[in-house]
Amino acid sequence: MASVTFRDVRKAFGPVEVLHGVSIDIEEGQFVVLVGPSGCGKSTLLRMLAGLEHITAGEILIGDRVVNALPPKDRDIAMVFQNYALYPHITVAENMGFSLMLKKASKAEIAERVRPAAEILGLTNLLDRYPRQLSGGQRQRVAMGRAIVREPQVFLFDEPLSNLDAKLRVSMRSEMKNLHQRLQTTTVYVTHDQIEAMTMADKIVVMHDGIVEQVGSPLELYDRPDNLFVAGFIGSPAMNMMTGAVDPNDRATFVTGHGHRLPIARPGKAEPGRETIYGVRPESFRLGGDIPLRVEVVEPTGSETHVIAKLGDSDVMCVFRERISAGPGDELPVSIDAEAVHLFDAATGARVSA
Repeated sequence: MASVTFRDVRKAFGPVEVLHGVSIDIEEGQFVVLVGPSGCGKSTLLRMLAGLEHITAGEILIGDRVVNALPPKDRDIAMVFQNYALYPHITVAENMGFSLMLKKASKAEIAERVRPAAEILGLTNLLDRYPRQLSGGQRQRVAMGRAIVREPQVFLFDEPLSNLDAKLRVSMRSEMKNLHQRLQTTTVYVTHDQIEAMTMADKIVVMHDGIVEQVGSPLELYDRPDNLFVAGFIGSPAMNMMTGAVDPNDRATFVTGHGHRLPIARPGKAEPGRETIYGVRPESFRLGGDIPLRVEVVEPTGSETHVIAKLGDSDVMCVFRERISAGPGDELPVSIDAEAVHLFDAATGARVSA
């Protein structure tokens, strides 16, 4: 395995620059997820690391080698694509050992490398089948097995679970995390699904419009988002946002545009009276209190109850562990865990709370 380093990497398609100086350090053995909305540049960055896109400026290193000019076959990486990219006319075993066959490895060596990879992925009984005889999840495991057989320094995954149904995605997330824990190979994984990022990554890189918004562990990004974009993108259901200002006479109170008074535990650098965004996650609401919500929709999920409500003209999503009897049109008094509140400058989007 090897470290991966991006140094002020830029990419332009003609006059349009799509990556604006990206710098990221990935340590040996880390599972790093590049996450962001469609068009943010994450897949382009991965393809540049793989050697499938030219670099306009900057450097990419795998270990101590600058790989800008190296062809993909010389980078010692293995890539798993969204569409599996299996050869339909050869068996699972032959697909998994295909890269070794190209290197003129002996049949015995190929079999010796394929067998343990198949055992790790639960494919031993499927080695004689063809891709058309497999389910989507099995095909994805074959694609992963082909990567494992190569024994690369770095695994690259480009939205590998996006073609699977919701239940299978959940099980494959667990399988991939377990696989990484066993192999400890440096992994760079691209997705637009922040749940995948949160559950799988050692480190998340949040991208937006060709720049890196924040880098950190999943809980660092969830608990201390640097700006409004990260706060709104990480977390499901999304963080609630309300506009207003810190009370000039009481820095422990935030006053919304409709005059509702909400608690703050750590106002930090928030300037009293300056337009500010108050962020609170849905699970930080508590039943009972002096904040009057007007219920619009109640969604019982079994273990939790999701409530969509209004506070003045602001839409609010709450998640309660308790079951509630309120219905549409009812008033639901709640309180907010002040320690969990985030404040952001309305003009710049930057975090201002401590």
